[in-house]
Amino acid sequence: MSAELVLGADEVLVPAAGDLCEGPQWDDRSQRLVWVDILRGRVHEADAAGGSQAVHELGAPVGAVAPRRQGGWVAAMERGFQLLDDRWQPRGSLMEAPGQRPGTRFNDGGCDPAGRFWAGTLCYEGTPRQAALYRLETDGSCTEVLAEVTNSNGLGWSPDGGTLYYVDTGRGTLDVFDYEAGTGSVRERRTLVGVPPSEGVPDGLCVDDEGHVWLALWGGGSVRRYSPDGRLELVVRLPVSNVTSVAFGGADLADLFVTTAREGLDAAQRRAEPLAGSVFRCCPGVTGRPRATYDG
Repeated sequence: MSAELVLGADEVLVPAAGDLCEGPQWDDRSQRLVWVDILRGRVHEADAAGGSQAVHELGAPVGAVAPRRQGGWVAAMERGFQLLDDRWQPRGSLMEAPGQRPGTRFNDGGCDPAGRFWAGTLCYEGTPRQAALYRLETDGSCTEVLAEVTNSNGLGWSPDGGTLYYVDTGRGTLDVFDYEAGTGSVRERRTLVGVPPSEGVPDGLCVDDEGHVWLALWGGGSVRRYSPDGRLELVVRLPVSNVTSVAFGGADLADLFVTTAREGLDAAQRRAEPLAGSVFRCCPGVTGRPRATYDG
């Protein structure tokens, strides 16, 4: 029997933070939480107490951002990758992803231990197998890693760097790959966890300091913590249906931040879920790992 943690209004860090909040991460440089509101093309910042908030308009849908080692950010925009300075202004031109199909946009992403930036796409119409997972190399070149993806979503790496955890929401599974840090190649895909549709669909994820995976469930109103061998150990329940992603942060990486969405809810559902679209914070008793940076 897994343990359970229930969050409510007392755990709201930022109420009504956006329509489709995603990609939370702790920025060690500024000691602030950063997340995106995808379709509005916005990047949000707040401190660990939810104060000192800022919003940056990027002018197009943005699926994910990650810090650059030399300063500034890299973003997975609707139609490719964009470098940004510390003020969230573009540096250079948009870097297109090879073979990105019409009608798709970039979604979730993150950096691997070697400093590459990974992000994948989804089809606006929800058509299966029209999307892909890409790897942005440190020299600015881009490689398609996986084809025939339906909805590329959460990804993270084990503490030893040998395992990639990956979600294609269209499959309803949390999958693992063997990962080669030197080349960025992946192999031996297998399913670690399958989620029945009645319990929601896998979305964003993060990996804690003990190597366990925290998986957000869109439509499932929860975050689940799984052991490296796929055992369910903790369920974090939220008062909203669409839970999008998770990240550890705070000065000691002991805070768990959870993003949610009101996108996809009709008027009656929004009235029933007034906290949808908020960012939540709790202290689950374990710590996270610092996010890797992009070395390009």
